Amino acid sequence: MSKLGNLGARLHRGEISYDFVGKRKIWYGISILITITAIVGLAVRGLNMGIDFRGGAVFTTEKTSISVAQAETYASEAAGHDAVVQKLGTGGLRIQIAGMDTAKSDATKAELAKDMNMSPESIAADLVGPSWGDQIANKAWEGLGIFMVLVVIYLAIAFEWRMAVAALVALIHDITITTGIYALVGFEVTPGTVIGLLTILGYSLYDTVVVFDSLKEQTKDITKQTRFTYSDIANHSINGTLVRSINTTVVALLPVAGLLFIGGGFLGAGTLNDISLSLFVGLAAGAYSSIFIATPLVADLKEAEPQMKALKKRVLAKRAQAAAEEELAGARLGQDEPEDATPAVVGPRNQPASRNRGRGRPSGKRR
Repeated sequence: MSKLGNLGARLHRGEISYDFVGKRKIWYGISILITITAIVGLAVRGLNMGIDFRGGAVFTTEKTSISVAQAETYASEAAGHDAVVQKLGTGGLRIQIAGMDTAKSDATKAELAKDMNMSPESIAADLVGPSWGDQIANKAWEGLGIFMVLVVIYLAIAFEWRMAVAALVALIHDITITTGIYALVGFEVTPGTVIGLLTILGYSLYDTVVVFDSLKEQTKDITKQTRFTYSDIANHSINGTLVRSINTTVVALLPVAGLLFIGGGFLGAGTLNDISLSLFVGLAAGAYSSIFIATPLVADLKEAEPQMKALKKRVLAKRAQAAAEEELAGARLGQDEPEDATPAVVGPRNQPASRNRGRGRPSGKRR
């Protein structure tokens, strides 16, 4: 068996564990810090919305030797706006200019053809109106809202409302971090980004449900025993599914990392960045939230119940009594041992002198 598999088996059996739930204040603090950073990035820089949301024009050229930097200069001068230029696999260029209507796009197309020494027919132009962009944005928010509502309803039915609330907090946590990273990095937000967000929410929810299912199974009739608190069992559930969650996340991250770093970075396929970044950041944030946020939050909510408070009090009292008895037994054992114990003698002992004298000559006189 591999070392990772052996570790997973030992974690599942409870032979070793890490106190995730006991250190939940640390994880809450880290999450709050990351979330504040993401919100500040959103407030200061904002999202770089693509033309699908803002409206504008997309010009696609045939194969050309003009560099991306030169094309950006030509497009900015022709349109009077900043342009986003990407190199296509065919050797052509994809030029995006936001906030442009039909009349201005024709003039910009003619100016681009002149600057790039091309015929206007060799440049294809596609327009997206602002109203279409608003409609796409509204549909994206509607889809996200419907997804959240369905998640809460399902978890409340399958488990309980506390787990539904914890899962919802974890999902909002993942969305906030992912959108904040987008704002800080400056990648363009496209419909592919929205698809990526919905995808990572599914992955995050999967890891969370796996832990919740284990927790639900192990907490049946929890009040009938006095060995473990709800937090103890929640921590065991995390440790029991930890290796599985790590394996799932790593396997999912590897192809996404290939899209982001090799496809978007090394090969220059910028069209992959919009979906690959959301997937990469969201998958990592989802794995983190399911382990460090969702389950500890469920433990906090459950232990606020009166019956769980009573259970925790009984468990702690029993542990304190056991510790006191063990300490008392150790003290008694120390008192029973004599301070100056005479070591045992091995071998024959010397005979007393009186007995040796009687074994000499007979006591009678010799005649």
